[in-house]
Amino acid sequence: MEEKFQIVSLAMNIGLPIFVLLLAYFIGSFIEKMHFKSIREREAETQTFPVVTFDTMPDDWRVNRSDMVSGSIVVSLDYFKRVIAGLRGLIGGRIKAYEPLLDRARREAVLRMIEEAKSQGFDAIFNVRLETSRLANARGNGKGIAGVEMLAFGTAVKFASRFANSQ
Repeated sequence: MEEKFQIVSLAMNIGLPIFVLLLAYFIGSFIEKMHFKSIREREAETQTFPVVTFDTMPDDWRVNRSDMVSGSIVVSLDYFKRVIAGLRGLIGGRIKAYEPLLDRARREAVLRMIEEAKSQGFDAIFNVRLETSRLANARGNGKGIAGVEMLAFGTAVKFASRFANSQ
């Protein structure tokens, strides 16, 4: 009887953490996949909206008004990827688990910035910049949120006449 208890106890001690990791992996992968799908759809809708990193406005842009616009997001890394990244951190090298996280955060922040500009009636954004802030072990005790904050900001402009010199 005691042997059965030890086997069950061992299975629970090993099997339950593995099950939780696998569950976290599948749920996290599903959420990430759905977020990327949403991003692709919204990018398709905004692909004709001019967004440039030039720090000065092109000469042929005649502007009525301008304002700063921004978009930000905080994306957390799922538990499974945190474990994989932690293991990879022991040996060094590229941490592939973080790359989709950064890609999602960057694309979402830019989309939110564009959506803000469009909602205010602007026609384009120039001088776009990105800022990143890591949110890991925020409490300093090994516990906290592993994720990234991404901020996209730029100068939104409303054209007086669209590309006046090009006609």
